[in-house]
Amino acid sequence: METKVAVISIILENQDAVEPMNALLHEYGSHIIGRMGIPYKARNMNVISIALDAELDTINELTSKIDALPGVGAKTVVSA
Repeated sequence: METKVAVISIILENQDAVEPMNALLHEYGSHIIGRMGIPYKARNMNVISIALDAELDTINELTSKIDALPGVGAKTVVSA
């Protein structure tokens, strides 16, 4: 099946969600190209970008799982 390049943008406001999110990223690690995390201490949150190359179903599945974590929001941009 065809793969797409995508970026998942994540705002993490609940520090208790860090471990479950990292577990998800580890689970999908074979698809991840790179990751950038910026701690924003003034607002007690983290801004994270995940670049990946995967089938669209896999991208959507990971985005949904991340977005379902309490205090975490995730949106995705996918290549054409």
